[in-house]
Amino acid sequence: MPTRKTTAMISREVLSAYLDDLLQTNRFRDYSPNGLQVEGRSGIARIVTAVSASMETLQKAVALQADALLVHHGYFWKNEDGRITGTRKERIALLLRHDLNLFGFHLPLDAHPELGNNVQLAQRLGITVSGQHPDEALVWLGHLPQAPTLKTFGAQIKRTLKRDPLLIGNPDQPLRRIAWCTGGAQNYFELACRAGVDAYLTGEVSEQHFHLAQETGVAFIAAGHHATERYGIQALGQHLADQFGLTHQFIDSGNPV
Repeated sequence: MPTRKTTAMISREVLSAYLDDLLQTNRFRDYSPNGLQVEGRSGIARIVTAVSASMETLQKAVALQADALLVHHGYFWKNEDGRITGTRKERIALLLRHDLNLFGFHLPLDAHPELGNNVQLAQRLGITVSGQHPDEALVWLGHLPQAPTLKTFGAQIKRTLKRDPLLIGNPDQPLRRIAWCTGGAQNYFELACRAGVDAYLTGEVSEQHFHLAQETGVAFIAAGHHATERYGIQALGQHLADQFGLTHQFIDSGNPV
């Protein structure tokens, strides 16, 4: 177990208020509550970030002696069974037993103009951001400066995200204008097509999107839900470390989806 050596501490209340203001959580009608989801100890010096609050992630955060775990995919999703039983009981029991704070930020983390998943992914893939879709702010628009082919861009995605993307379209098609939204945002594909892009990139794909790609000529790239959403939460953790002098560590876990 690591020895606790920290340089600064912040109260749970101050950190919670800062995060809500930074990510503007009150602007979003989301599928789960944003912000503090499970209350732990009052003083926070060591934070851990991860994409999802799985049992594996919780156990690693405990082993790292974290005071707070910040994730993109937390708990208490809309239309879920709200009873504290089974795996939910085991996860929450572990949090409470170790007095570990759990913060979850879903759509606010996707949308943030500097720390968000969409912007952070664009930086890593060399996409020049031109703005957000006028009808849906979660869909971002940009261009690829060198107009790579779909095949070439797919190879770049593989190198960056360490996984093979699913490419639907003409492999030799040059890509200039691109739209994207990280995670499970395949249902924005038709909206992206109407924006006049050459390709749409997201994490997952559904059966009907193959046909839409074939009929519109707009390439569809499914690069992985987990894989496309690893970077916003890391950027948020590093921001907090820089801002408050907290210790930060990112936990990654294998997830093929």
